[in-house]
Amino acid sequence: MDKKESDRLRAMLEYERRARASGYNVIAGMDEAGRGPLAGPVVSAAVILRSGYVLEGLDDSKKLTAKKREYLYGKLVCEAAAWAVGVSGPTEIDEINILNATILSMERALAALTPRPEFLLVDALALRNVRILQEPIIKGDAKSLSIAAASVIAKVTRDRLMLIYDREYPQYGFAKHKGYGTAEHIARIIEYGVCPIHRESFCKNIVKMTQGA
Repeated sequence: MDKKESDRLRAMLEYERRARASGYNVIAGMDEAGRGPLAGPVVSAAVILRSGYVLEGLDDSKKLTAKKREYLYGKLVCEAAAWAVGVSGPTEIDEINILNATILSMERALAALTPRPEFLLVDALALRNVRILQEPIIKGDAKSLSIAAASVIAKVTRDRLMLIYDREYPQYGFAKHKGYGTAEHIARIIEYGVCPIHRESFCKNIVKMTQGA
């Protein structure tokens, strides 16, 4: 690892160092994947890294290639002190809206995490039903290594789920666009209508276009 990468990773541990300096030893980073797509679940991850742990190349999942994310995922699930995921599906997203569903998926990830963290570093959001001190960080996946780790695990987990859905509903091309609103995906919705994993609240304008055709 060269000095530039080492310095970058050390800088991304600043929030963790501050929490440890305040007496918190079990620190979890939390992030989600899939708030914006037209189809599929929103997936959140909670990750506890060992003190001082660094992983070369680890960064905000959006900055990484799919191949790099898969590699880092494989390292993290073996080397993290603990990790867990939580999922909120399309029906819940339609019923309680995407913000509440995202928070719910984060709370599910946290509930599945052992040991229970003493401090949370959360990408942008604040959890509501959690009695653990937390620090929401805007663009936290690019600023905190723990949150970056969670972003990778959440993204890879969700992408793998979308590959499974692609086999169930091959006409939509989920393997390619992962449920996001690409021109190709919208064209498929117009042609075939929505399927059970589409978020109807996200697709209503497209459905109106179909009905008006």
